[in-house]
Amino acid sequence: MSVFSAASFSQHELVTFGHDPVTGLKAIIAVHDTTLGPALGGTRMWAYENEEAALDDVLRLSKGMTYKAAVAGLKLGGGKAVIIGDARTEKTQALLEAYGRFVDTLNGRYITAEDVGTSPADMEIVRRVTRHVVGTAEGGNHDGDPSPATAWGTYHGLRAAVQHRLGKDSLAGLTVAIQGVGHVGYWLARYLHEAGAKLIVTDLDAKALRRAKKEFGAAIVEPRDIYAAKADVFAPCAMGAILNDDTIPQFKARVIAGSANNQLAKERHGVALRQRGILYAPDYVINAGGIIIISHEGPGYDEQAAFDDCAKIHGTLATIFQRSDRENEAPHVIADRIAEERLETARKRLAPLPKRRAG
Repeated sequence: MSVFSAASFSQHELVTFGHDPVTGLKAIIAVHDTTLGPALGGTRMWAYENEEAALDDVLRLSKGMTYKAAVAGLKLGGGKAVIIGDARTEKTQALLEAYGRFVDTLNGRYITAEDVGTSPADMEIVRRVTRHVVGTAEGGNHDGDPSPATAWGTYHGLRAAVQHRLGKDSLAGLTVAIQGVGHVGYWLARYLHEAGAKLIVTDLDAKALRRAKKEFGAAIVEPRDIYAAKADVFAPCAMGAILNDDTIPQFKARVIAGSANNQLAKERHGVALRQRGILYAPDYVINAGGIIIISHEGPGYDEQAAFDDCAKIHGTLATIFQRSDRENEAPHVIADRIAEERLETARKRLAPLPKRRAG
């Protein structure tokens, strides 16, 4: 398996592979960029089709974390980790401890947290063997679950998108189709319901669907039908690559704003959405609430201040949408440009001064 020639390799600083024969741990950690600070990113445990798919995922996600932190104005770099395996059947305490020892070998260059397939409780186990972990109850965020904060930022980003594309200051009466009502999707549905929005939802988990129907009066559709749902907004809150050649022609929604990572299957799909008059909120901008709240962790943790910072995603996206119109570029292109500008500015500050000539 070649790293440097991988399609998603993008000048990553470090890609390292960890294996523990006793527990069966197979993990990859990718550190994309530490210009702004140590690389922070969650640990995803997933039954990947093959090792190449796992490598592609960790490379894409780690770069997204670099850009996420940069646009959010945080002093953090971007990294990610994946554990290859079925979280429902293969995750054990011993495996998590082995993973923690793997993280610890990087001496703080990479800081981990929970992600798909892992939980704050899992991170408590990881913390037993390494201090380079966040998103636990010890950090000050109650049970350590960043989902409510991620959803809060997504909610305010969605509001900014609705204001820009639909010209509405209120979500009351609008219909939002949510793909995935698990951790973040549930909280987003709750915030939207409280704001008066009508909900259409889908999920592979029947229990999650029943809860959304009971608590929010949500209409339920099959997973394949969510893209063509008659909605004002489509909110992807599950897995990535769902904005592609097959799905984009189906959308009736004029706004796409959700918490899932890597929503665009290819960069060109962001351009395709703009050409169809659909406003896309770049995923790593709108879902930055999790990393923002984690950046507040510590002895002086202030929940209100943390959530207030998550709400500032509204202003960040409003600026991106305005610049997108002004420069006639898709929003995801503008978001990337802002991240790269901030990284370049930081690199210039860190560059050594030229030596003076003697005499």
